[in-house]
Amino acid sequence: MSPPEQADIRVLIVDDQSMIRGGFEALLDAQEGLQVVGTAADGAGITEIVRRLRPDVVLMDIRMPQVGGLDATRTVLAMPGTPPKIIMLTTFDADEYVFAALRAGASGFLLKDSTPEELVQAVRVVAGGDSLLAPRVTRALIADFVARPERSPRPDASLSALTDRELDVLRLVAQGLANREIAEELVMAEQTVKSHVSRMLTKLSLRDRTQLVVAAYESGLVRAGE
Repeated sequence: MSPPEQADIRVLIVDDQSMIRGGFEALLDAQEGLQVVGTAADGAGITEIVRRLRPDVVLMDIRMPQVGGLDATRTVLAMPGTPPKIIMLTTFDADEYVFAALRAGASGFLLKDSTPEELVQAVRVVAGGDSLLAPRVTRALIADFVARPERSPRPDASLSALTDRELDVLRLVAQGLANREIAEELVMAEQTVKSHVSRMLTKLSLRDRTQLVVAAYESGLVRAGE
């Protein structure tokens, strides 16, 4: 008996530029296992669109003229049930909305000038339950965070729930290392790293790996340049 076929990853594209929508739709629809189920020009009516189309991943432009990506992200992630994962699209690697969108629950950021391969990989990674930040966006996020006096890193009592080993893992997650690289650095099995990450998400009530990075810098556990 042959195994059941895996369902396609359903993608919704929300961007006010028709060329971006059309280009991304053509690119993603051409990939095996991906299906663009719809597009929208802004975040207006996003709840109804998501409810009707049931996407797994939403590519959401962060800047749109009517309902922007930040408000739309908050709306989608507040929906009951299991909302789709959201990848924010930005033209800038130092966008002031980046940190706010991560705190709102976006699963990652992708620059619009990313390569087709990076776009396809981003959709697959996020749909699989992981999270991502384009390297340039990660650097901009950290630089912006530590440069603001009102965001000066300070120890966060919430991290006291983590074990010493979990803190070791969190430091490396915040530095951008993958599970395999963390396993090599700490001399442990990759599955053990995954277990540590899962437990940290539960203890800190966070959605995904991206929010772990934010928490690590916000708490002062890791600082820019380390």
